Amino acid sequence: MSSKSNERLNVVVNHLSPESEYVVNYRKELRLCEADLRKYIDEANCNPILVRLAWHDSGTYNKNIASWPECGGANGSIRFNTELEHKANAGLLKAVNILKPFKTKYPVISWADLIQLASAVAIEMSGGPRIPMRYGRVDVTSEKQCPPEGNLPDAFPPFGDGAKDAATHLRNVFHRMGFDDREIVALSGAHTIGRAFKERSGTVEEGYGAKAGTEYTNGEFIARPDSKSGVGMPGGRSWTKKWLSFDNEYYSQQAGQPKLNAFPTDQTLTQDPVFKSHFERYATNQKTFFAEYAVAHMKLSELGSKFEPAQGIYI
Repeated sequence: MSSKSNERLNVVVNHLSPESEYVVNYRKELRLCEADLRKYIDEANCNPILVRLAWHDSGTYNKNIASWPECGGANGSIRFNTELEHKANAGLLKAVNILKPFKTKYPVISWADLIQLASAVAIEMSGGPRIPMRYGRVDVTSEKQCPPEGNLPDAFPPFGDGAKDAATHLRNVFHRMGFDDREIVALSGAHTIGRAFKERSGTVEEGYGAKAGTEYTNGEFIARPDSKSGVGMPGGRSWTKKWLSFDNEYYSQQAGQPKLNAFPTDQTLTQDPVFKSHFERYATNQKTFFAEYAVAHMKLSELGSKFEPAQGIYI
């Protein structure tokens, strides 16, 4: 091997070494960005849309496709208009725009990492568990690398995969990503925060603005876990009353709540025998929900990701 080849090899090895200067600097930038995200999210109350952005970047993954980035997943492709224009991603341009100043300030952090970091911070800032996240995700670089439309779950039939019922649809989508039934129910619990809007999914009558919201989303109801006021943008319909608080309320608000969301893909969790067994566990034990959700969220955040260094970077 020539001296120049050896030199190039040493550069690569040093670059990818677990405690190389690159890794140390990247970790430092992640920690600084995390602190800035905490401040911003606390002021803007934008937790749910940042979680949704990360989920939709990850949720295109197909375990049956071996090649990257054709397999989809958490690779930052959702920042491109081609993917943002998918029907399931309506409204997520707002989330991308929220993160653009952070990407400008911390250019070394990949889009894929920034999106997943913001999601993990948003969960924790809502009172949820800290997600054991690793970083170092590689970004796709072109809109041509965006996944095809139709990989994310639908709320109502007819389901895009042709499933005859909501339970089958959820299994088709999440099993394709590599999740089991327990993980499906755990991940569904993220609906404990967030809302649906007429102008986005079109699944509810409630839309943007205080007058278009419910008594829980009109801007007056205290939804934060610290009992402080503030909701960001009012409006829409939520799955829970305290829709800015990450807890196990989702599992106890599915019946007899006309002003809360309960789509077919929510209702089936209380009807399908296997789903129901996990649903009831989480309804009675928030500690169990948090522990199992955190692991499932971590798994979701790594779907289809390519890491540099391969073992990832932890903060």
